Amino acid sequence: MLPDPQRFLAVAGRRIARAEGADQAVRELYRVTVPDLADGMFVYLGDHLPGRSEPERLRLDGVPLELGGVMGGTPPPSRPVAPDGALAALLRCGRARGRGPDDVDEALRELLGTAPRLPQGNRVLLAPLRAPDAVVGVVVFLRRPDREDFVEDDIALADALSAQTALGVREDTLGSGPPAVPKAPDEDRLRYVGAATRRIARGFDTDEIVLGLCRAAVPTYSDAALVYLRDPLPVGDERPNGPAVLRLRRTDRLKGPGAEGLVWPAETVDDEQDDLDASDWSEVVPGGALAEVLRGVRPVFADTPPTRAALGELVGADSALNDWVGSHAILAPLRGRRRVTGAVVFLRRPERPAFEPADLLVAAQLATHTALGVDKAVLYSREAFIADRLQRAMLPHSLPRPTGVRLAVRYLPAAETARVGGDWYDAIPLPGSRVALVVGDVMGHSMTSAAVMGQLRTTALTLAGLDLPPQEVLHHLDEQAQRLGTDRMATCLYVVYDPVSHRMTVANAGHPPPILLYPGGKTEVLTVPPGAPIGVGGIDFEAVELDAPTGATLLLYTDGLVESRLRDVWTGIEQLRERIAATAQLTGPDRPPPLEALCDEVLDMLGPGDRDDDIALLAARFDGIAPSDVAYWTLEPEVGAPGRARRLTRQALAGWDLEDLTDTAELLVSEIVTNAVRHASRPISLRLLRTDVLRCEVGDDVPQLPRLRQAKATDEHGRGLYLVHRLARRWGTTRLGTGKIVWFELGGSGG
Repeated sequence: MLPDPQRFLAVAGRRIARAEGADQAVRELYRVTVPDLADGMFVYLGDHLPGRSEPERLRLDGVPLELGGVMGGTPPPSRPVAPDGALAALLRCGRARGRGPDDVDEALRELLGTAPRLPQGNRVLLAPLRAPDAVVGVVVFLRRPDREDFVEDDIALADALSAQTALGVREDTLGSGPPAVPKAPDEDRLRYVGAATRRIARGFDTDEIVLGLCRAAVPTYSDAALVYLRDPLPVGDERPNGPAVLRLRRTDRLKGPGAEGLVWPAETVDDEQDDLDASDWSEVVPGGALAEVLRGVRPVFADTPPTRAALGELVGADSALNDWVGSHAILAPLRGRRRVTGAVVFLRRPERPAFEPADLLVAAQLATHTALGVDKAVLYSREAFIADRLQRAMLPHSLPRPTGVRLAVRYLPAAETARVGGDWYDAIPLPGSRVALVVGDVMGHSMTSAAVMGQLRTTALTLAGLDLPPQEVLHHLDEQAQRLGTDRMATCLYVVYDPVSHRMTVANAGHPPPILLYPGGKTEVLTVPPGAPIGVGGIDFEAVELDAPTGATLLLYTDGLVESRLRDVWTGIEQLRERIAATAQLTGPDRPPPLEALCDEVLDMLGPGDRDDDIALLAARFDGIAPSDVAYWTLEPEVGAPGRARRLTRQALAGWDLEDLTDTAELLVSEIVTNAVRHASRPISLRLLRTDVLRCEVGDDVPQLPRLRQAKATDEHGRGLYLVHRLARRWGTTRLGTGKIVWFELGGSGG
């Protein structure tokens, strides 16, 4: 199946439409078909008897030499068409058919005999060249045995291309006499079809495609058009549940002089959509007249009782449009890749020449392009919706509240004309009250990008939990991206902030550099190693350690904020820096701008054309932890360590005026240190931090993490962690490269 059937058909149709004469039309059909749709093809053109629409004999128009070799011989130069044979029946059918059914195989035998060797399976298509008033030949499309079978999408394309070629062949056989049908206003029906289908193909979503059909048809082709689509529209291979319902999606009619002669009301019409005298919806009853017309696939005149009944079912039995029947009304099914997705009604005023047989082919072209476009729009809309949901589900639902830093985030999806991307952000608490700040951007825009983003973010979370250095995190992310595929690349910026040392470590993988707003209003684009994107492979990432002053604000962002069609990335970065500096001046040098307001001001710099990509913005305000609020000791793993830990804790809390927490803190510190002494072989660390809560951290060289369990009455050990769980506001454990840390918090709103 071709990646974009609608665009392929639009380009191929234009080339065939420009052909002059039958020979050139057939040559253009070959050029546009091979090798995209088929690996080879040959054409039989027909001789006609007067009064007979099917040819009496088919003559081979030519076979490429290489195709004859592959087939083990060339097809017969001419073949008769028996009126009651399978080949004649297939030509009357008018649709491309693949191998498999007995009638198709019999038609192939009548056409080719037994000499040529054909591919097995459904790799052969027979497509009649059916003009409005006669069948002018047949095309045989072939694919190599190692290529996939033709599918319904390919058959629809073969139908449309064959119909376009048939019109060119038929007009050539009519000679230089008067044309059988009036030309479009530009005096060339084929050129009109090319222009109209290009207009339809420009539509991005369903409404734009339907509007393109209406604007292309009215008034050049018809005086009015009504477009009905299934509700809901089926997606891909979905099988509809319940009865098929066609709902009126849009109408259009001729305005200005002469409009009063139409059967619909002539009062003022809304510029956006015309209201014709038609039912808003119609149920397609199985076995009914409308269902039979839709099964027929091809456009029809409303000139027989069944088609008039079908029109009445569609527009409503009481609609005045039912008076416009005969060859002044065409009912055209909209057949998508797998099923009928709707119908369109074209109408002409009584004083205008009626539709002629050649206009049915025009209607078929308009309907085919519209149906393929609607299919593509529905699939795109569903994929974009799923990708957006997938991406949002994989992003953090809320930010943590790490010690010594305040965070704010903004995420904006791309404009509607772009696909969902793979931007992500994260803030990950680390041992020692540190925090990892991450922004990343998977290259590309698709559901695949969103899925890759989720895998990389999960990997980053896992690596952060191991407390690896930033450059090592990027190295492992690079390896993971290579395992996902050779084209899975992303940029990423990974920052670790330590509120105790007031320093940050930055590693970069091809991402735009962060911007730091200093206390006092100065702004700086930080100089960090550029690095190569994740997924390139074989790159040694570097890290740089920088000051993170108290009161400073760090902004991490994805390139959607600074790069667009209107500016390059470095111009955008400088404009972002200037915007941050201007925002800081509003609050003065002694007071930094509020974090949330700063994010909003930054996004306000976006203008028209600046939403080509997703945007992730992560802002961090460094509050830090003052040295006077930190107490740190090293304890030898000996029997007296728990007692010393209790005394040191009591002294520190007395100096901080936290005596109300002393008893609980002493008990829990003693329990954790006792457990560490039992297993550790190296000195144990004890650190207390005073912020809005009291945080106690005990580190040792044993990598195994303790597990909370219910101790039995006869057990001598196992109650320490249970006490921590019951008495602490929060607690946790973190594995380090050299051991682990067990921490708990007391005080604050939760304790």
